[in-house]
Amino acid sequence: MSNPRLKFRGQLKRRAAAFAALGDATRLGLVTTLAHGPPKSITELASHSRLTRQGLTRHLRTLELAGLLQSRRVGRESLFEFRPEPLHDLSEYLEEVSKEWDDALAKLKSFVER
Repeated sequence: MSNPRLKFRGQLKRRAAAFAALGDATRLGLVTTLAHGPPKSITELASHSRLTRQGLTRHLRTLELAGLLQSRRVGRESLFEFRPEPLHDLSEYLEEVSKEWDDALAKLKSFVER
């Protein structure tokens, strides 16, 4: 049997990793680039960046660990591909939080207006 608390904790950790990864402008730019095109190698990504290949690799690995990218080997290079599923999860989470805040603000407004 799976423990609901552990599942919830796992969700929180995955969401936190995704938010943290997207909180960097360079990584957000990489996600945007990869989301709007075919998989790209580090060489292709580096040709449009002022970062070194090593710096770029660190950012790509962070995004991959957060589940936002997937890499696969093709010959001597790794191709990086965008994975939208974590963003769908973040979007659903933000909608839930937004609804909770809207409900809380509505209650507060009702209380204040009495």
